[in-house]
Parts: sequence; structure tokens; C-alpha cells
Amino acid sequence: MLNRYPLWKYLMVIITIAVAALYALPNIYGEDPAVQVTGARGASVDLSTLDTVTKALEKESLTHKSIALENGSIFVRFNDTDTQISARDIISEAVGSDKIVALNLAPATPDWLEAIGGAPMKLGLDLRGGVHFLMEVDMDAAMEKLVTQQEEAFRSELREERIRYRSIRPSGKDSVEVLLRDAEQLADAKRVLESKHPDMTFVDSDSNGRFALTASFREERLQEIRNYAVNQNITILRNRVNELGVAEPLVQRQGASRIVVELPGVQDTARAKEILGATATLEFREVDDKADLSAAASGRAPAGSDIKQDRDGRPVVVKKRVILGGSSITDASSSVDEYGRPQVNISLDSEGGNKMSAFSRQNIGKLMATVFAEYKDSGRKTPEGRVILTKHEEVINQATIQSALGRNFRITGIDSAAEAHNLALLLRAGALIAPISIVEERTIGPSMGQQNIDMGIKACIYGMIAVMLFTLMYYRKFGLIANVALMVNLVLIIGVMSMIPGATMTLPGIAGIVLTVGMAVDANVLIFERIREELREGRNPQQAIHQGYANAFSTIADANITTLITAIILFAVGTGAIKGFAVTLSIGILTSMFTAIIGTRCVVNLMYGGKRVDKLSI
Repeated sequence: MLNRYPLWKYLMVIITIAVAALYALPNIYGEDPAVQVTGARGASVDLSTLDTVTKALEKESLTHKSIALENGSIFVRFNDTDTQISARDIISEAVGSDKIVALNLAPATPDWLEAIGGAPMKLGLDLRGGVHFLMEVDMDAAMEKLVTQQEEAFRSELREERIRYRSIRPSGKDSVEVLLRDAEQLADAKRVLESKHPDMTFVDSDSNGRFALTASFREERLQEIRNYAVNQNITILRNRVNELGVAEPLVQRQGASRIVVELPGVQDTARAKEILGATATLEFREVDDKADLSAAASGRAPAGSDIKQDRDGRPVVVKKRVILGGSSITDASSSVDEYGRPQVNISLDSEGGNKMSAFSRQNIGKLMATVFAEYKDSGRKTPEGRVILTKHEEVINQATIQSALGRNFRITGIDSAAEAHNLALLLRAGALIAPISIVEERTIGPSMGQQNIDMGIKACIYGMIAVMLFTLMYYRKFGLIANVALMVNLVLIIGVMSMIPGATMTLPGIAGIVLTVGMAVDANVLIFERIREELREGRNPQQAIHQGYANAFSTIADANITTLITAIILFAVGTGAIKGFAVTLSIGILTSMFTAIIGTRCVVNLMYGGKRVDKLSI
């Protein structure tokens, strides 16, 4: 019999709409504007801080929805963003500079919805607010690091060939100078190093009894190094953003040495800057146990050694040669040892594991130091306006090598569990190839994002009202069915966007929804016009409905598939807002085909299927 569906099709449509509506529901509850209070350098806040915050808010008569101490942080929820912003200033003054006070957004989803994975749609930077950073890679530091590595390589290679040299030291920003004893050694050194380093140019000089060999990087190699430093830092920043748990972040290159980072929804700018800007890494070095500590305290170190300080300010003399650097670390996690003290568990790659195994096997009973190094803003700038970074190094651990170490070991001597967690996070994400400084920082507040949301919702509502009035007046009862499908389509889009972990709604995404509304009606128009055409040709209403849906399907599919291909290409090559538009457009195309072809057909079949119909209200 024409225009009848089996029961399972009706159930499929009902279940699909019900599931989408259930997962779209958290968007009604939304998120509460909140202020988050955390301790600096990973320290925790306690009940006394909670009491201080509560009294400060009561003194200024600021009402809040709730205040709670959760996972070492204080969250204060408010009814509106204006109160939230006022409260931030009051709380900052009350708790002092040793606490980080930041704006945040806390989901207001009920517990029963969270239990089944329900959560509001993730909103982009333009809707939710967030932070925008423009970061610059310190190319001078990258070159300094490369020159230092080249010095070590030259020393090892000349030792292997048994060529004696006086010294090896930097000569300019991208050159290394090797001083030899005589002309014969100069010629031998040049021959050996040229064969091993074709990407460098070597110039020898033997004037006034000074036998020098200057090695400089070729321009092609320098450009390759600069590109590598930026691209590798982009990869590491993306890893760090993933550790922050930010949805749909933007990390991309801008120009020769700059990187743009956008973090939607992040109002805790201090935490973001701490994680993104940190250039923390570890170096493992042998402790020079033969050095005179009293001489080291006055700044005199033996040849081949450096003076570092531990956390108590005491001098520690370590060998200049780095056993292993942070680039060999593949994984890091924080835990506690058998005495409850915080520690970081380190995993190395195969090459790093072999180096550590070889060194530790030959130095059992000796001390090995773990040196924590990071670059910090010095507060000074170059004439060009670039921030000058200074390197800070600290010995966080000295351990006696008791047996041969492998790819997995642990470091201790860390002050707190929170600091161990932060260090593990940075090491796990990777050490930056070169230091970076934040040259521009913009924060888009949640109030501005709310204005964008309100305008987007108005545009969507006005567009839907106009389309629904047209279809209702022009297609009558069938127009009413199309309008119901249109509203269901909107619920499906929101539900699917809420369910997909990586999907983010942006302002262009709202434009994609408005466009989808028009496309969804377009599919119904094709079907309804085909039904009217069949009626004009003399078919009875049941045949007209059947032929209308059957013959319009191929046209609808062709039109939507070509648009879907365009949306996929936009998503593949686009960034940020363009991707947001492509995501909503793609989902909207699929849901509109479902509602226009299957959804409305179900309603029409229920109304007219299996019945004697003399006239259609179309």
C-alpha cells in the first residue's frame, strides 16, 4: 500500500529526535560566570582562603550563586558577568598577589545529564570569550643553542680523530671558532670537519702564530633552522593546549618568527600563560665532586664545569657536558614515592635510554644532578620592542647513581605535588626548541561573547520566522509539516554539535545554521512542488505524494552532496572561524536531508497513508 512506513522507521525517527533533544538540553542550562582562585606555581588554596573570599564578597554585598573549594581551587559562581567582573577585582585585592584570580565559566548542567555525557556546545573565541596571544620565537636563543651543540660535536669528532686543539668557542651568532696548535693540525681539523659538516663553510687562518678554523652555517641551513624552530614550537604549543583541555584552539604561524594562539573559553589567562609561555626543560649533568665548593661559592669554577645553585641558594658544580636533554623525554607523569614525597616519572626515547644507560653504567657511585632550566621575562625590551628573556637554572635534585639506569627512572626533590604535576605536564608536552615571548595579549570577555550570541540567536530566529511564514502561507498544511521539520532540524544540529567532542560553535557557525534553515526549506519546496506537479498531471493524492518524494530525492541528494563536498574542503583547508562554519554547515546538510526526506515523510504517511484522500492541503 502506498505511503505506509513499517513500525521500525517511525521508532528510528522518534529515537533519533529524542536522543538529539536530550543532548541539546544542557544548552538551556548554559554556563555560570565564575571566578577561580588558585595558588601561584601550582600551590593549593585552603579553607582560610575560602573564608577570606567569602568575607570580601559579603563586605561589598555581592551576591553569588555558590562558592566551593574543588580540587585545590576556589570556584565562585555568579548570576551575571557584570557581577563576575566586579568580584574578580575584589577577590584579587583580598587574597593578595600570591594567588591567581581569573575569570572562568562553570557548566550549570544537572548531575543526571552529566552522568550520561551531556554537556553544552563548546563555543568559539568570538562567542564564549577567551584569550588571544601573539608569541615570538627568540631566534637568537635558538642559534645560541645550536652553536653550543655544534661545539660539543666538534670536540667529540676531533677527539675521535686524535686531533689536539687549544679551544672551541662561539664566534658571532652563527659561527664556531676552533683554535689549533700548528698548521698541520689546522689542515687535519679542516679536512675532518668539512667531510662531516657539508652544511657549513670553513675558513682557516694562521696569522701571527694563531691557527684558527672558523665554521659558519650556510644561509640555506640557517633558514632551515629558523623554520624548524617555529614549526617545532607550534607542535609543542599544540600539545600543551591539548593538556589544557581547550576545545577547538587555534595555533598557527604568522610571519617569519611569530605564532598566534587562540584559546576559546579560557578566562584563566595566568594559567594559560604559565603553561604556554613556559620554556621549562630538564638537563641531566654529572656533579663535579672534585671541585672546591668554597671557590665555587665565590664564583670560581674548574675548567669544563659550571656553577649552578640549588633551591636553597647553595652552589653546585656540574660538568658542562650535558648527559641528556629534555628533547629525549617521551613521557612524564607525577606521583609520590613510598614516603609520600612528590616525584616525576621519566620515560626516554631509545637513543636517550642508550645514552643514560651507558653513562650510568660507567659512573656508578657518582652524583648526577637534575638541572631545571626555564626562560623568564626580564622586564626589559630591545630597541625593536622585543621582550628580552633571561635563562634561569636551578638544581632540583642530586642523586647517587646506584645501578645502571634505563629508559625509565624518576626524579625527586620537588616541593609539592602540584609542582610535580606542572613539571610533568610541560615535559610531556615537550620542551620548546627556542624560547618564546608574548608580544601581544588580548582577552575577549564573556560579556562581549554573550552579545555575539544574542545577535546570532536573533538572526536565526528572524530568519526562521520569515521562512516559516512563507511556507505556511504558500503550502498550507504541508507548510506546517515543513515548519515542524525545520524546528526538529535545529534541535538535531544543536544535539549533534553538543555530542561531538571536537565540534565548536562560532559566529560564522551560527551563519551556517541560518544558511541550513534556508537549505532545509529548499528540500521541502522541491518535494512539495513535485507533488503539486503530479496532482496537475491528474494523479490521485496518494500517487502524487509517493511520486513527489521518490522523484525529488535525486535532485535533493545531488544539490546537498555538492554543498557537503564544499564544506569538507573548507574544513580541510580553513582555520578557526572558517572551520566553525564548515562544521555547522556539514551537520546541517545531513540533518536537513534527514528531516526533509525521512522526517516529513513520516508525518505525511501518518496523516494520509492508507486512507482515502480526495484533496491535499498543498
